[in-house]
Amino acid sequence: MPQPADPRDVESIDAIIAAAYDSISGPAGEKRNWERERSLYYPDARLIPTGKPDAHDGLVPEMLDVDGFVARVEPYFAEHGFYETEVARRTEQFGRIAHVWSTYESRHDPRDPAPFMRGINSFQLFNDGKRWWILSVYWQHEIAEHAIPQKYL
Repeated sequence: MPQPADPRDVESIDAIIAAAYDSISGPAGEKRNWERERSLYYPDARLIPTGKPDAHDGLVPEMLDVDGFVARVEPYFAEHGFYETEVARRTEQFGRIAHVWSTYESRHDPRDPAPFMRGINSFQLFNDGKRWWILSVYWQHEIAEHAIPQKYL
């Protein structure tokens, strides 16, 4: 099990989504609080970026656990500022499960006038009766042939 989460990070859907964005955001060279990040995810959770081209120039998912995600992004964060913020959300919830479509913008500096990237994170969440957990986050950044639909803005 990961270290215990800050109860404020996992008390609601709003809180866990905000914590997920906050934990990966920061200036170039600043080590992120990976223990905080790990505390948001259920054991064996998956982080799944989409967009890595395959041999046929298609989009494919890359299946990562939390440690795999950390290894993937740490070199980038060492060289580049990265601030990701949610700009729109659609949530569906039934009982203890929730699905959140979270539209994001990414900037190298929070003062940058325009994002260098936008996309959608698809979060699957679970509440165990005490707190919320991220089971998976599956995302795709916006590209010319896949513009973000208006309903997600």
